[in-house]
Amino acid sequence: MFKYKDEIENHLIYDIIPFWKKLRDDEYGGYYGYVSYDLDIDEKAVKGCILNSRITWFFANAYDVTADETLLAEARHGYEFLRDHCYDRENGGVFWSLNYDGTPADTTKHTYNQAFAIYALSSYYAVSHDAEALNLAYDLFDTIEEKCRDDEGYLEASTRDFKPESNEKLSENGVMAQRTMNTLLHVFEGYTELYRVGHNEKVSERIKWILDTFADKVYNPKLHRQEVFFDAHYNSLIDLHSYGHDIETAWLIDRGVEVLGDPAYEAKLTPITKDLTANIYKVAFDGHSLSNECERGVVDTKRVWWVQAETLIGFLNGYIKDKSHKEFLEGAESVWEFIRDNVIDPRCREWYMHVDPEGNPEKGRPIVEPWKCPYHNGRMCFEVMKREF
Repeated sequence: MFKYKDEIENHLIYDIIPFWKKLRDDEYGGYYGYVSYDLDIDEKAVKGCILNSRITWFFANAYDVTADETLLAEARHGYEFLRDHCYDRENGGVFWSLNYDGTPADTTKHTYNQAFAIYALSSYYAVSHDAEALNLAYDLFDTIEEKCRDDEGYLEASTRDFKPESNEKLSENGVMAQRTMNTLLHVFEGYTELYRVGHNEKVSERIKWILDTFADKVYNPKLHRQEVFFDAHYNSLIDLHSYGHDIETAWLIDRGVEVLGDPAYEAKLTPITKDLTANIYKVAFDGHSLSNECERGVVDTKRVWWVQAETLIGFLNGYIKDKSHKEFLEGAESVWEFIRDNVIDPRCREWYMHVDPEGNPEKGRPIVEPWKCPYHNGRMCFEVMKREF
């Protein structure tokens, strides 16, 4: 039995939800895009479309676990912003970001961004039964399949009218990737949710293709990890082990295989997800928290907020899959203790972006920005509340 289930549920209801409700913009739509380390809200900041997709997804799922009608209203507010402002009615697809007033700022069409809009729209449909939202999700699915991939896989960045563009937005560590594990993972995540709510066979076929690609080209069985950045032919570009993505991938693939319901893919992927979970526990977990990544043998020891959230879910998932691994349950409990005591900002009860291994916050890092949202920590709460231990 996970001993902190009630504590985490209370954190969701009394801390995370109230914080994000306060960021609602009733004048221009969506949610404010930036809160500084000093907790100042910048009402004129750029509004990331990923941020607003994730907030919409968050409120839809918060409603699902609480039945609080005010949260359905928040999800509706987020959905209307996605529909009316983030979506490009002329060219299709979702922009990268908007100005504070809802006009386009960065018109890049990134495959990653389309996937998160699908994720949000699918979850919103599940709780609202609004067919318009589901139709928009399928429209974005068609956009990805027709304009954001080639014969070998998914592309990354495009211009507003879907011409190829360099991938600065999801490349880092000194490389410029033509394909990334991260984009593939979140296309899979969005498609899993779309298939869960719609059971469309075209979607299931693409899920199978993605699972095969993870197993055959992204997963490195010799190093018990995923590769991260690739050229167009899935040759790895850098010696990089992303600890957070590996533990996140392990449980997201398990979830996707469960939703898919195909025993052949369960047999193919389960040994991989077990291997990823076990290796992260072995090489990256110090007994209370997870380092960020290891590049060319050098470990980045900062404790990133989302990595801790995904570690807790991933370890719980590993324990549920095989209860002989009591160490995973104990590890999840230790991670929560670290989060509770160090990562949650006592001033506002949302999470710091980074802390060091001793739990000291990295001052100056914003509390909200285009990537910092209630998706990872909110999802951690939802998963703990929904799962049987």
